[in-house]
Parts: sequence; C-alpha cells; structure tokens
Amino acid sequence: MDLHAQGARPQADGYLAGPRQAWFAFAMTIALMMVDYIDRQVIVSLFPHLKQDWGLSDKQLGALVSAVSVTVALGAIPVALVADRFSRVKSIVVMATVWSLASISCMFTRNYSQLLAARALVGLGEAGYGSVGAALIASHFPARMRGALMAAFFACASVGSVLGVMLGGLIAARWGWQAAFGIVGVPGLVLALLYWKVRDYRTVALNPRLERATSSTRGAAGAIVRRLMRCRTLLWLCLAAPAQLILVSAVWAWLPSYLNRLHGLAPDQAAVRASLVVLCGALGSVAWGALADRAGRTRPRAKLHLTAFVCVASSAVLAMAFGAQHLGVVLTKPMQFALFAVGGFLMTCSVGVVAAAVIDVVHPGIRATGASVMSLFQNLLGLAAGPFIAGLLSDAWSLEHALTVMPVFGLLAAAGFMAASRNYEADLQLASQTDAIGEHAAGTGEAQGMPA
Repeated sequence: MDLHAQGARPQADGYLAGPRQAWFAFAMTIALMMVDYIDRQVIVSLFPHLKQDWGLSDKQLGALVSAVSVTVALGAIPVALVADRFSRVKSIVVMATVWSLASISCMFTRNYSQLLAARALVGLGEAGYGSVGAALIASHFPARMRGALMAAFFACASVGSVLGVMLGGLIAARWGWQAAFGIVGVPGLVLALLYWKVRDYRTVALNPRLERATSSTRGAAGAIVRRLMRCRTLLWLCLAAPAQLILVSAVWAWLPSYLNRLHGLAPDQAAVRASLVVLCGALGSVAWGALADRAGRTRPRAKLHLTAFVCVASSAVLAMAFGAQHLGVVLTKPMQFALFAVGGFLMTCSVGVVAAAVIDVVHPGIRATGASVMSLFQNLLGLAAGPFIAGLLSDAWSLEHALTVMPVFGLLAAAGFMAASRNYEADLQLASQTDAIGEHAAGTGEAQGMPA
C-alpha cells in the first residue's frame, strides 16, 4: 500500500504511519535481508565439495562469491532510481522473487560456467535491496533511531551469512551440495508474497533539475559525481567502507576453507565453526552501531572516530590470528579461534555507521539512490574484491599467507573514516536543513526539493 495515494504525512512522534506499521515493515525487511545473505553466503561452505568434484582453483571459487557482488553493484543504481520514483515495496517484491528463483536454479547447474552465471543472476536480483530496504526503514522511523536501526538491519546480513554458511555445510553433508541451493531459495519466495502487506512511504517531489538528473541511470551517475565532489563525507565514506569490507568478505568467504585445510575439520564442522565467527560479526555490528550513536550525540564526528579506532583494532587482532607463527608467537587452536571470534566482533564495526551517515547527508527525495551509491562502492570495491583478492593470493602463496595480509585493508579504512569525519558535521547540517524544507513542502503539496 502506498502512503502517497492516501496523502499520509509523518506523525508528530516522527513515525511515518505509527509504531505498529513501522515495526512490521522493519521485521519484514530484516527477514528478507537475512534470506538475501543466506542465498549469497551458502556457497562458501560448499567450496570443499566444489573443489573436490570440479577441481576448481581458489581464484575460481572466490569468483563465485564475487560474481554476486559485481552484479549487485552494477544493478544497484537503476533499481534504486525505480524504487525512489515509483514504489519501494513493489520493487522489493520483484527483487526477492528474482534472487530466490536464481538461487534455486543453482542446484541444476552442471559445470562451473553455468554456476557462475546463476550466481550472477542471484546478485542481479539482490541489486539495490540493501539501499531500498534501508531507505524504507529510515523513512518509517524517527531520525533519532536511524543509527541503531541501520546497524540492526545490516546486522541481519551477518545473521544471514551465519545461517548460509552453517546450513550449506549441514545440508551438503546430508543431501549433497546441489540440494543446499534449492532449500535456501524457498523462504525468499514466501517472504516476497508477504511483503505486499508492508506500507510504502510517499514519493517525495523533486524540483525540475533534480527530477531530470534522476530520471535515468546516466543522469543519476552525473548527479552522483557532482554530489560526491561537493560532499566530502560521501567521497571518503565511499573509499573507507569498501576497504573494511574487503577484510570482512575475505574472512567470511575463506574461513571455512581455512579451518578445513589447516585445522583438519570436515567441511560441515568447519562451516559451523566459521558461522560462529560470523555470528560474532552480527553482534558486533549492532553493538558498535549503538556505541557510535551514543558517541555522536554531542559531537557527531566522534562516531566516525570510534569506527576508525575499531577498524585498526580489528586489523591487529586478525593479523595476529592468521599470522602469529610468522611473528614467532605460538597459539593453540582454541586460542587462535578465540582471536577469530574477537576479530569477527570488531571487523563489522562500520556497517551501521556508514549506512546511517550516508542517509543523513543526502536529499530525502533520493535516499534510496544515495544509499545505492554506497552499495555500488561497497559491493564492487569491497564485497566483490575481498574473496577474489584472497583467492588470487592463496593460489600464488597459500591460504594462510593470503589471510595474514588482508588486514592491511582495515588500516586503509581507518584512514578513510578519519578523513570523512572532517566534513561530516557541516554536511549533516546542510542535509538537515534540506530535510526540514522537503518535509514542510511535502505537507503543503508544494515540494520543491533542493538543488542536486
């Protein structure tokens, strides 16, 4: 149901249609986010089976993960443009249907090329979901709650990854790796039908200049570049966030194989162990998002300072976990796994903070499109790059050496977050003024928007 058709306005308490509708929208959106990442990450626990059955290299295995992120990145902006100007709910229903059917189709593939193509189609269906879902949630709730809600929303990516890794290993051990794809694809189809019950937020009117700029992917790309050049916060976040995600995605993709090869665990046992580390990441993203909200109450830039500090800490812990023996430090397997868990808790620190910061500094009429810009960078330069880079290094050196050097990207992320903090408060103030003008105009039926 589209609130625009009803002429609904945000309520005095800041909720779009009341707490009940807001929390229903939140529950449905995070449920689909979990399914999204179950379908993405189920592949990583199947690496040992694929390597044995098809004789794939680590580079090829990494590409099966990266293919999803590449198509997510390429499709994010066009999908967000459609969602911003027409319907968020209908767009999400279509997305969930496409990626679920694509995931199910993976079970029928008979060679690497077919599986790679099917995985790319999964990503095409998922393109734009994170940004559109985040915009829907942000518009249903008061601004004061966005940081924690965005952290919880994107934490469901971690929860979905946990379930994907664990279920993939367990299902493959019982029924074969092909069955894993089919089983995890079904819930998305069910949720897609239920999502019709979610209320949409009204489409915010734009001025002619911004309307023209966002009427096509090409026009949006030009507007995005101009906006990035003027908003230094967005520019630095688009560099810092992917750098940290390179580390996150490499660990998530390759830890099951690491435990299988170096700890001698069976694929299903390795998948369950690795899923515990990913679960720590889910908890960490919520915890760090809430702490960042608190740190930024009186001094907004402090949330980015905190994120930069934790990025450095995650790099130090994971470098020690994977490379202790090269530094002359002897770790038992339980001690090493404990470091994996701590590193997993720390490395997802930027997820909620980045999502909230991006939404805070863009025009309210193009929130989904603005979030899709970040999605483009995160998927193409972060989630797609991490597993593939680690796979290349693993083929050249070893998986152990590859994962030992990956934490350097966390240090690059920390530098980017510090740079973003310099202009964050000024960009936040400008966006807040734009938001207030847009809400007033929408309420009177005279929304003019602000210059792009």
